[in-house]
Amino acid sequence: MKQMTRRERISAAIERAPVDRVPYAVWRHFPAVDRSPAGLAQATLRFHDHYGSDFLKITPRGGYCVEAWGCVESEQVLPTGNRPCASCAVKTGDDWKRIRRLDPAGAEGWVEQLETIVRLGFDRRIGDAPVLATVFSPLSIARKLSGDRLATDLRERPDAVAGAVDAIGETVLRFNELALAEGIGGIFYSIQAASGSVVDEETYARFGEPWDRRVLEALRPRSFGAARVGGAVCGGLDQWRTLLEGTPDAAAAEAKDAVSQMTGRGLIVGPGCVLMANTQDANVAAVVKALGGPLKPIPGLKPEL
Repeated sequence: MKQMTRRERISAAIERAPVDRVPYAVWRHFPAVDRSPAGLAQATLRFHDHYGSDFLKITPRGGYCVEAWGCVESEQVLPTGNRPCASCAVKTGDDWKRIRRLDPAGAEGWVEQLETIVRLGFDRRIGDAPVLATVFSPLSIARKLSGDRLATDLRERPDAVAGAVDAIGETVLRFNELALAEGIGGIFYSIQAASGSVVDEETYARFGEPWDRRVLEALRPRSFGAARVGGAVCGGLDQWRTLLEGTPDAAAAEAKDAVSQMTGRGLIVGPGCVLMANTQDANVAAVVKALGGPLKPIPGLKPEL
């Protein structure tokens, strides 16, 4: 089979068609620079240039989508590389009424992510990889806004929460339009509230799923996957154990096992979420090598023999 471009390889995987090699992608937070669009863009480009992922995921600071509504991000950096909210915007049930639709073109946090996309400038280091902006689902953003009180308020003040989720959803739709207009390949849609540890199935079906479907349907004709494809799974790498604490051989074996389980089709090898901040380069590099991907040396580091 002739060598595919990254975009062709990802599209083929989504269609569950044959690929020249199984695609992969890794991503992480950059807490030292991610409050600066220019800093985040450059760190993302350097990271992508080194590991050569088949898609480039922009991973912003976790609080970008809530600070315009009043959340204050902590200075504490978690092992995942993101910062929790030190102060949530929704402290009482009445605060949901203050959550109004924003214009992402000028709203704090949202506009920084648009600027990051612009500053990437579709640099030559991106190559032919689709670029994806990270967007959280409306109910996930509601959880960020309110912390531990979301489940209680969904029970006791459902109409107030629903109105806020609608405002958040409209903001997300507008951000996606603006991001896609800058030429990115699609949206990395992060759903963090579809879990029994957050809400029960019935509650999610009422407050989460309708907006998830609306957002995804709006994206379907405009992202690089398009409407005709059947979908692929992305995963196979344990970012908490194998990549963080294991050996290069164990990381490579885990990647190969994922490929074997899927018989090489319908798979994008990747972690379950962001790489931990102190993940060893040797482990990630072993995965890239095992999958036949391009790996460039890091300037200033002696290459392994």
